[in-house]
Amino acid sequence: MYLIVTIDTEEDNWGDYRPTGCTLENIKRLPSLQGLFDAYDVKPTYLVTSAVATNAMAVSILKGILKEGKCEIGSHCHPWNTPPFEEKNTIRNSMLCNLPAELQYRKLESLHNMIMQNFGIQPISFRAGRWGYSQEVANNLCKLGYRIETSMTPFVDWKDDYGPDFSDILPLPFKFFCENVYPDTPDGAMLEVPVTIGFLQDNFSFCKRLLNLSRKNFAKKFHLMGCMYRLNLLNRVWLSPEFSNSGEMIKLTEIMAKKNYQVIHMTFHSPSLKAGLSPFVKSNDEEVQFLQRLKEFLAFTHDSGMTSITLADIVHSPHLLPNLMLPTA
Repeated sequence: MYLIVTIDTEEDNWGDYRPTGCTLENIKRLPSLQGLFDAYDVKPTYLVTSAVATNAMAVSILKGILKEGKCEIGSHCHPWNTPPFEEKNTIRNSMLCNLPAELQYRKLESLHNMIMQNFGIQPISFRAGRWGYSQEVANNLCKLGYRIETSMTPFVDWKDDYGPDFSDILPLPFKFFCENVYPDTPDGAMLEVPVTIGFLQDNFSFCKRLLNLSRKNFAKKFHLMGCMYRLNLLNRVWLSPEFSNSGEMIKLTEIMAKKNYQVIHMTFHSPSLKAGLSPFVKSNDEEVQFLQRLKEFLAFTHDSGMTSITLADIVHSPHLLPNLMLPTA
């Protein structure tokens, strides 16, 4: 089993959708984070926003890690602070997928060029800010030469946040053609690597049906989801120290290994490295706990003999995943 770690490497200002005025204090924590990764032989993928890609301090820190061959740099588009600024500044428009396709392209191209100019590389991996992915986004990524997309969150519906619905997606990498982002096509030109989200129950397909049932109006009325969680009938877990403790992440990983998944994909946001900058880490105590959860999970993967790879490694070294084995349901 391979471990992928991606970090949404972004500005401090969570929930602030203004195009200017952001700060980047959290980026100063990246060297110590990279030190933790180095200790456990983890090679992360930093997905950077335009605010990060155009800041001299941030570029210097990340470029140093990149030059040592310790990471990958990819794109993470926050449309509200990625030029051109032509849309109304609304929560709905903070989802890239809600913008006109042509404007999407110009924002993606702008970020792409920033990264090429300031890091001296051509990024091939992408994640949409706020998970705002769509067919039109995929089409535009293909035009820019991207090979890997990683905005899908299995078993999660973002419609209440003006976003996409990934309720029926499994936490399984798959190839696809740009013209259709969902079918698993063995000879597809692009690769989707969803974030690892699963259940602490073995039968993911049954859990998915229960989860979708719990979203019905009658189920919401009777708080069906909360009841199932308390009874340990349905426990959805994100492979992220922002949402889950190390025990939950380890148990999910063990379940996925048993089900023959070849890849697990952990993710989190760089603002969570500093207390008070994300909703997941509000205090100094929570910051300590966040880093401890991360450290405990990485120690587990290291001791288990897992190999850490970047997103780009899957494309550049196809022998790693010669065929994306279908797991059991």
